Order: sequence, then C-alpha cells, then structure tokens
Amino acid sequence: MLVAALVMGAETAQAQRGRWRNGGFGMALEPNLPYDGRFTFARIRYTVYGRSGWEFDYPQMERNLLTMMRELTTLRAHVEGSNIHTFDDPELLRYPVAYLSEPGYWHPSEAEVEGLRRYLMKGGFLIVDDFMRSEWLNFEAQIRRVLPEARIDRLDVTHPIFDVFFRIPSLDMKYPHNANLTAEFLGIHEDNDPSKPLMVVINYNNDIGDYMEWSGHGWWPVNITNDAYKLAVNYIIYGMTR
Repeated sequence: MLVAALVMGAETAQAQRGRWRNGGFGMALEPNLPYDGRFTFARIRYTVYGRSGWEFDYPQMERNLLTMMRELTTLRAHVEGSNIHTFDDPELLRYPVAYLSEPGYWHPSEAEVEGLRRYLMKGGFLIVDDFMRSEWLNFEAQIRRVLPEARIDRLDVTHPIFDVFFRIPSLDMKYPHNANLTAEFLGIHEDNDPSKPLMVVINYNNDIGDYMEWSGHGWWPVNITNDAYKLAVNYIIYGMTR
C-alpha cells in the first residue's frame, strides 16, 4: 500500500484547521516558509469574485504529498509547511514549481498575467488542477492572456512526464465527484514544440488534489489515490529537472 502507512501519520487535526470558520468556508492561512534552497510547495492565490477555489484542499494536500515525497525521493522537501504566492509576487521566482487550483474561477490582473508570463519564461513550471466541464472556457481565456500564441497539446501516456519517476502505464482516471467525467491531461510546451519540455501541465476533468487531501480517510479507491500521488510526484520531479 503506497499511501496508507505514510499519509495517516501526516493527517492531523491541526492541519485540518480553518476549513470551516465562523459558519462559512474560509482558510486559516499559515505563514510562508523563509527561503532556504529546499523544495517548498508553492500554491497560487488569486482574487476571488463571488466564489472561492484557489485554496481548496489546503493545507492537507500539501502535507500528505510532501510527506510522500520525503519518504520516496531524495528531494529534501519541506513537510512542515508550504507557501502561498500571487503570480505577481517576485518571491515566486525562487520556487521552480507552482500549483494553481480551480482555474475556472481564476481572473488574474494584468500584473498577475505579466508575472505568470515572466515566471514561465524564466523556467518556472505550472501545475493546473481541479476544474471540469465549462470551467475550461475561463481557464483557456486567461492562459491565452498570458501566452497568446500557446498551443495546448493533449498528452498521452508516452509523454516523458509520465515516466520521470514513476512509470504510469495508464491515464484512466475520473473526476472524483463525477464518475461520468473522464480525466484529460494536456500541456503547453516551450515554443509550442512537443519535443521540448512542458511549461504547464493541465489536469482537466480531474482533481488530484482532492484524492491526495482525503487519502487517509478511505473516501476514494486506493488505486486511484495512489495514481494521484504518482502524478503529483512526477510533475514535481519533472518541473525540477526538465
């Protein structure tokens, strides 16, 4: 069992705090870790207009994933904390991998658009997760503000990102809250050239963060939860080494 023994120890009441506050949904955000050269998970925060989303699965997803990475890889990842940045925060440039959740409700300012473009052009790697169906329309509109000429390529299991640490033989996944939705894996390559590295990996009709957040509770099948961890670990190793 790849998951059970590792993540049960990571899930604590302290890490779950803040999911419900004052009778409504709101996160108690933890302070960012000071930069020390170790791998730090960087989640992207954005302005919310009527509906939240960027913080979904925080901070338990990070705790579980980073615990897994500490046990399985030689990457000296911070486990006790993680960071939250906006795309126009210059500090984001210290962190090679960034995670964007619920992009169906992401409406970046011009400064954030420019910040993400600069981040990608300087070698940053973006993981996009947790959106489905018509939410694609907003994500595509916003990412084209960042990269107007970008070609969004469909990825299959032969892409190097699926064999960089774990060999992933199948991409057969379902959206955790709707079994009728089959996950799609897409990406944006440097110079729109599939022979060059990815700058962005996109999990559409999928939510690997949710699988990882609740992995110690038995909500989702173990095999799918394991696959979510394998994908996330691969994404991070790929982003660090491409």
